[in-house]
Amino acid sequence: MIKETFYVKYMKRFLDIILSGLALIVLSPVYLVVAILVRIKLGSPVIFIQKRPGKDNKIFNMYKFRTMTDKRDEQGNLLPDDERLTSFGKILRSTSLDELPELWNIFKGDMSIVGPRPQLVKDEWFMSDTEKKRHLVLPGLTGWAQVNGRNAISWEKKFEYDLYYIQNISFLLDVKIILKTVGKVFTKSDISSEGFETAEDYGDYLLRTNKISEAEYNDVLRRN
Repeated sequence: MIKETFYVKYMKRFLDIILSGLALIVLSPVYLVVAILVRIKLGSPVIFIQKRPGKDNKIFNMYKFRTMTDKRDEQGNLLPDDERLTSFGKILRSTSLDELPELWNIFKGDMSIVGPRPQLVKDEWFMSDTEKKRHLVLPGLTGWAQVNGRNAISWEKKFEYDLYYIQNISFLLDVKIILKTVGKVFTKSDISSEGFETAEDYGDYLLRTNKISEAEYNDVLRRN
């Protein structure tokens, strides 16, 4: 399904190492400032770590700057994301500054600069065999789906774009995606799904649109 070109086999990873390494050095002052602000406004820990499925379904720890509080209800359960997302957190997300720590994931080989965005581990239980093919490549900091609607398009469309990408990986396509990503960041477009402060999980989307039953949804949650 993936064309094993010279770029795919050798150059893509080489460029990931060089570009992410340079970015980590050049952006180190930005990291420091953001880290201090997160510590002051949201507390500790500064870095949010979450397990995500990577290439060949290998689970890795993805790093982001924290954007939400740890506010809980009377039973000790975390409040919904939209209640924990602060105005400062919204700024980090709208500028994509929260995703800067993922450059370390790229440098160490968990991710690529361009590829399908890494989803939640539980999302994989909801995916069809065809949709799971997105895990044939390293997940990316940005991808074809992100520059064609990001969180403003349906999950079906996201997966369609992901599969298109892995079938057509090339240097020119990656450059096109990176350039379009820069434009998206500056215009702060397609940050969230319509009616949601944060991106809707795939399982929640399937349940809301009646594509799975509540029993099926809860069964997956129990397994995770």
